[in-house]
Amino acid sequence: MPTTFEVRGRTAVITGGSRGMGLAVARQLAEKGANVVIVARDQAKLLESLSYVKEGASSNGNQRFHQISADLTSSSEAVRVLDEVATWNGGAPDIVWCCAGSSHPTLFIDTPVTEFSNQMNHNYFTALYMAHAALRQWLRSAEKSNIQPSKPAAPRHLIFTASFLAFYSFTGYSPYSPCKAALRSLSDTLSQEVNLYAAANPGEPKVRLHTIFPAGILSDGFEAENRIKSDVTKLLEAGDTPLTPEVIASRSIKGLESGQELITTDFQTGLVGRSMLGGSGFVDWLLASLLVVVMVFVRGDMDKKVRDWGAKFGASGMKTSDGSA
Repeated sequence: MPTTFEVRGRTAVITGGSRGMGLAVARQLAEKGANVVIVARDQAKLLESLSYVKEGASSNGNQRFHQISADLTSSSEAVRVLDEVATWNGGAPDIVWCCAGSSHPTLFIDTPVTEFSNQMNHNYFTALYMAHAALRQWLRSAEKSNIQPSKPAAPRHLIFTASFLAFYSFTGYSPYSPCKAALRSLSDTLSQEVNLYAAANPGEPKVRLHTIFPAGILSDGFEAENRIKSDVTKLLEAGDTPLTPEVIASRSIKGLESGQELITTDFQTGLVGRSMLGGSGFVDWLLASLLVVVMVFVRGDMDKKVRDWGAKFGASGMKTSDGSA
C-alpha cells in the first residue's frame, strides 16, 4: 500500500527519544527500516535506550543508530544537534519528530510562578528551537540549490507532539495546556509557510508539517504527574483511559502514513479535535457542528463538578484522608 511517510533508508531524529512515547517512536521507526538518532539530556539513559532501539532494526543490516545528549531548552543546542546529525549522516535528516516535554499538572495559584516558564521551555520552546534549526537547515540549503531532479524527492517531515489539552483544557492544567495550544498554532502557521519555499524551490524536497494529539500516555512521566495532580483533576479525567507509548506511537505512525496533518490517537480526542477544525471539509464540518452542541454540555458538566468540589472540599483541589476538606 502506498504511504506518504516513507522511512526505510531515511534518517529520523527523535527528541525525548530515551523514554516514553519518544522511545516507542524510535523503536517502531527502526523496525520499519529507518536510521534513527535519539536526543535527550540523560546520557546513561540514552545509551540504554539506544540498545533497545537497535534491537528493533529490520534485517537488512544497513541501518545506523546514534544518540546525542542535549538540553533543547537552548536554541544553540538544537543547532548543534542537527549539525552533528548532518555530519554523522552525510546530509540533513529526513524526519525530525519532537517528543520532548513533561507535564506539571497543578492548580494555577498553587503553581510556583517559575514553573510556568519551565513548562513553556520544555514543552514549547524545545520543539520551536528544533523546528527553527531543522527548517533553516532544509530551506536555506534549498535556496542555494539549482538541482532539478527527474522525479520529485520524497518529502521531509517535521512532527510536533501536542496533546488532547491543545483542543480542550480543564482544571489543573494551566501550566501545561497553553504550551500545547501554542504548539498547535505554530504547526498551523508553519504548515502554510513552508509552501512559500516549496513554490520557490520546486526541485527540492517538500516539507510537511504534522502534529500528534495524544491523550493520557502510560509512562514514568504519567506516574510522576499523578503524584502531584489534584484530586479534582483526577475526577475530571476519570473517563480517560491512558494508552501505552507503543500504542500511541503505532497510531501516530499510521496517521502519518495515511497523510494526515493533525493526528489524534483515540476516538474521543478525534471528536473533540473536530469541534475545533471548523469548515475544513464537509464531514469534519458536520461532526464539528454536532460537537459544538455536545461540548456545551461537557463544559457545563465539568464546571458543575468543579463548583460542587469547591463547595464540598474547599479550594485546594485535594481530599483529606477521611474525605473531608
